[in-house]
Amino acid sequence: MRDQLRAGAAIYNAGFYHAAHDAWEEYWLDLEAGTDDERLLHGLIQFTAAVHHARGRNWEGAVGLAESARTYLDGLPADYRDVALTPVRSFLEALAADPELLERRRPIRLEHDGSVPTLANLEFEPTAVAATVLAEELGYDEAPVEQARTYARRDLEAGDDGSRFITLLFDFVREDEHRGIVYQRLTDHVDRRAARETDVEGLF
Repeated sequence: MRDQLRAGAAIYNAGFYHAAHDAWEEYWLDLEAGTDDERLLHGLIQFTAAVHHARGRNWEGAVGLAESARTYLDGLPADYRDVALTPVRSFLEALAADPELLERRRPIRLEHDGSVPTLANLEFEPTAVAATVLAEELGYDEAPVEQARTYARRDLEAGDDGSRFITLLFDFVREDEHRGIVYQRLTDHVDRRAARETDVEGLF
């Protein structure tokens, strides 16, 4: 769950408010309703949705989601799962009372494990999560990114810390200006690796 939390927080902090929930949703759907973990993710999902609606001037939607998110997060420890919830709850209360708040200032940043996660400072696993989310959000085909994640993990398990797929996933997440070029390189490397593996399989 830590990897999903950090990935979603970094995506949110980068300004992809609507996309952030995609880092949490699949994990959240498997949790038992009403557990602390489920309430945390449910609350964060609705928190980011409230921000998204407020920025789109859907004031009614923003208020409803802010109130609902606050309900889910109330009662959890202030630093549950290392997410700083006190500023989130305070912000949700302010947003519910004044949904035009974001017309005047930026939303708060999410803190996790004592820092503000960004796309530039994520470790490999959260980066792998973020890569798929950003591919979908930005209109790239997710399949090569998913395959690059698979190859990167295989290489890590084999002790290859210098795997090209690891580097490409980091670059895809971090290189905002050159993401399209990185995506093309990533796709080319995935295609070549797949072709090599197919050729090897054909020998047996």
